[in-house]
Amino acid sequence: MITKMNHVSIFVLNQESAYDFYVNRLGFKVHTDASMGPGMRWLTVCPPEQPGLEISLMAINEGMMFKEDAAEQMRALVSKSTFGFGVFECNDLLATYEELKAKGVEFTKKPTKEFYGFEALFKDDSGNWFSLGEKAK
Repeated sequence: MITKMNHVSIFVLNQESAYDFYVNRLGFKVHTDASMGPGMRWLTVCPPEQPGLEISLMAINEGMMFKEDAAEQMRALVSKSTFGFGVFECNDLLATYEELKAKGVEFTKKPTKEFYGFEALFKDDSGNWFSLGEKAK
């Protein structure tokens, strides 16, 4: 029986830029930052209150996972915000929205009450988009 998930990948266009975005703007903690050979890097981050979930900031490079044409197609999809999605939670959406906006995070939807909850949408520096929500109290 599967008991939990501990790693998930987000494809990024540039790992250095993604490092800056996830660590310095979103406030995530670096879990692992290791060279995996020439031109390869294993970079994982986690939300401060969820250290058991490592988010791998996976560069889209030709190699083990992608052939050259597939890597080009994947970079195009990510950069057009047509690939990549996740849902993050926070305790105070309005305060978190203002904090992240001040740090340069691009929001595509302001905090809005929806039938399913209170949510804002933002994009990372590669074009992946995320929902940021506040659970009902």
